[in-house]
Amino acid sequence: MPASVLVDSGFLVALGVRRDPRHEAAVAWLAANHASLWIPAPVIVESCFFLSVAAKSYLLAWARQHPARVLEVPAEAYPEIALTLEKYADLDPDFTDAALIWAAHNTGCRRILTVDRAVFEIYRLKGNKRFDLLPWC
Repeated sequence: MPASVLVDSGFLVALGVRRDPRHEAAVAWLAANHASLWIPAPVIVESCFFLSVAAKSYLLAWARQHPARVLEVPAEAYPEIALTLEKYADLDPDFTDAALIWAAHNTGCRRILTVDRAVFEIYRLKGNKRFDLLPWC
């Protein structure tokens, strides 16, 4: 079974926007790697904010066809997410970052595709573990 990887919105935006300077890198990474992708639902929402209607449609079709697993964030997770937001308040984290931290805690997956390397190098998981920031762009 291939290793699992969490996906942040920067990767999905690069995938959905052909003019994005990271687009080819995202496509190449997917072609070269057969990891199981875990995408928290807030990541898809945030990604769509930056995409055209056509790119949103492409992203949603891709998420259905690719072996990506969309992780819904239940309301029961909100207290943990709120604590994460408070813990990193000086970094002004968004809900999506906190949801990715929540997903890492709940899946045990520390590998992540992100363009926000600076903040994900600071975030800590349970046991003071770090995210494993995968090179892709």
